[in-house]
Amino acid sequence: MIDFIHIKVKAGDGGNGAVAFRHEKYYPNGGPFGGDGGRGGNIYFEVDTNETTLAKLRFTRNVKAGNGGNGMTKKMHGKDGEDVTIKVPLGTMIRNAANGDLLADLTKPNQVALIARGGKGGLGNVHFATSRNSAPEYAQPGQPGESLELQIELRLLADAGLIGLPSVGKSTFLSVVTNARPEIAEYHFTTIEPNIGVVTLPDERSFVLADMPGLIEGAGAGRGLGHEFLRHIRRCLVLIHVIDMSGEETDPCEAYEVINKELAEYDLSLEEKPQIVVANKMDTEYAQEYLEEFKQKYPDLKVYEVSTLRHEGLDPVLYAAMDLIEENRQVEEDGEKEEVVVYRYEPKQPLFKILNLGNHRWKVESDKIDRMVDEVDFESDESIYQFAHTLQRLGVDDALREAGCINGDQVIVGTYIMDFEEGEE
Repeated sequence: MIDFIHIKVKAGDGGNGAVAFRHEKYYPNGGPFGGDGGRGGNIYFEVDTNETTLAKLRFTRNVKAGNGGNGMTKKMHGKDGEDVTIKVPLGTMIRNAANGDLLADLTKPNQVALIARGGKGGLGNVHFATSRNSAPEYAQPGQPGESLELQIELRLLADAGLIGLPSVGKSTFLSVVTNARPEIAEYHFTTIEPNIGVVTLPDERSFVLADMPGLIEGAGAGRGLGHEFLRHIRRCLVLIHVIDMSGEETDPCEAYEVINKELAEYDLSLEEKPQIVVANKMDTEYAQEYLEEFKQKYPDLKVYEVSTLRHEGLDPVLYAAMDLIEENRQVEEDGEKEEVVVYRYEPKQPLFKILNLGNHRWKVESDKIDRMVDEVDFESDESIYQFAHTLQRLGVDDALREAGCINGDQVIVGTYIMDFEEGEE
């Protein structure tokens, strides 16, 4: 079961703006004629209901979108970079591996999430003509696309999950009440990945049922299949706890305690999930005796007696599960979601901060402006002039002045040090 991977994604870089001039007959003073660069390609994740695991991404380490084309003469726009769409199963959660932020929780068929945004294309020199400079030899470079390391996790979206120790009859239960055909055999861990089926009741109500691989003592700490599948259980609205009442493998009371202990150790919220307790294998010789002992120890529990092998006693379990699912669906809709998705492209913070380093030195702290510095050609007076003009337009000069910066003070922007000069009023 491939349900947890890491990949790096890189959106496309924007194309550079063009420096070009109009040289045509009848246009002796043609002026700037350079076009804008194309935007870099975006990286999207999209739900594909035909996918059930992340297996197709198993050997993928890097995903890169196309870069934008450079601007051209005659004000022609560069070609936009090609977008990349990564298909994933329903229930996929995408996190920023650097800080754990949840970037997307894909819980609806065909849902699409933009994860890495391509860089903007640079403006051509046609945008920089002024009355003082009618032939600018400057064009903006394209902005780099976003680069992220992602943690992609699949949590199955099932309404109800079958839990219990290995070989208690969960797979047989699933095969009897749905059209699923899980592997069934007389040895432990026959199920090594979750199986899913749809239960349809005679009253036309239905729900999705998942058969989770058997848990063992220590699963909450990662033993056996441990964390590989406990994460899937978190998304089930109702848990159907199947207990082997034959007593052939484990004492039923001990089995019940082991499973609930492991659920609580993995995530305390799992203790609060509604559980339906199913006493399976009631057709065996000593099942009734074990059931009486179980009821004496847990007198407040409602226990459903079934024999999956003989297809007996299953309908009451399914109706009880359906009623609990409908009840909890409403609670989930009214309450808060399990985790909050980070909407990354809404402005959250000021563009820059002004830091007073003392001794007439100041620093402009800004990731965006730092990236702009990397793109400035400090060998070109035209490029430096445009950079200074951009800082002024962004309000950096006014902010420095308000903070107490005066003529002759040093200002650090990225890796560049400038002398502050008051403009003429």
